[in-house]
Amino acid sequence: MKLFTIGFTKKSAAQFFALLGSSGATALVDTRLNNVSQLAGFSKRDDLEFFAREICNMTYRHDVRLAPTSELLQAYKKGAWSWSEYEERYVGLIRGRRIETELKRVDFDNVVLLCSEATAERCHRRLAAEYLAAAWGGVEITHL
Repeated sequence: MKLFTIGFTKKSAAQFFALLGSSGATALVDTRLNNVSQLAGFSKRDDLEFFAREICNMTYRHDVRLAPTSELLQAYKKGAWSWSEYEERYVGLIRGRRIETELKRVDFDNVVLLCSEATAERCHRRLAAEYLAAAWGGVEITHL
């Protein structure tokens, strides 16, 4: 099973869609809490759904079960928690949501998990991908 991740910040639309298209993935799963922000540019929900379909021949869906809560996100962004504290709390959140059983493995094969962070190092999409890989086994993760 292949699972990809990507962030859209610090990428032009051309770079972003070239990475998506060359991945060979068949679906884009938006893991952001808010996917309609005016600051999101080409990655606003409706635009992203259109571009993913038309440019990359991918389906698009938003899955908030993989998103952090607003409180979690704000505490980290405002510096109340370190990355390691955020990481621990986010993993606790998705464990509590039982995403490994709530989500169907078959629906995540050859899928790209999306969020806004430019790289995966300090991003919840990496944590979600690693959590699912550990729970499901046999998952190859590639960060685009």
